[in-house]
Amino acid sequence: MPAARKLPNDWYPGEIPANVLIDPTAYVGSSYNFARFHSEQTIGATIGRGATLDVTVLDVGPEGKVIIGEFAMVTTAYILCDLEVEIGPYSMLAWNAIVMDNYRNGAASGDGHTSPNRIATPRPVRLGRNTWIGFEACVLPGVTIGEGSIVGARAVVTEDVPAYVIVAGNPARIIRRLPHK
Repeated sequence: MPAARKLPNDWYPGEIPANVLIDPTAYVGSSYNFARFHSEQTIGATIGRGATLDVTVLDVGPEGKVIIGEFAMVTTAYILCDLEVEIGPYSMLAWNAIVMDNYRNGAASGDGHTSPNRIATPRPVRLGRNTWIGFEACVLPGVTIGEGSIVGARAVVTEDVPAYVIVAGNPARIIRRLPHK
């Protein structure tokens, strides 16, 4: 496995962890994205071809894995992952969107990590191909967002979303069906 690495001209004094695979065509704005990244998996994160990851917090626990598909754009989001979060190709996450596979019920321990005996059971989150997650929307544990679907600003998604729909509200509900081939 390669060693951790620094980004050229990075404003943050951190490193990209060795278990993060970044396609050479992907854009990673700063090592700040990985300040809370603690995955011990062989591959803890994959950032696909042409994807963008900028000013996003990847709060990943030891068993967590994040997959960001090709040409996905994740900007100023918060991803809390203790098992698996998958962001499909061509997807977009807007400012302050939250995607979480675990509630982390426990209080933080003195070392900055959540106490292992207080962590709820994580459930994977999957965002399908070409999904859009709106400003300050929240996708909760165990949710799958279907291909081509849109989550409205500040929506709270508590259950699976079918393909090609728009959901909004708290809890999110289908407000429109979208045409598709």
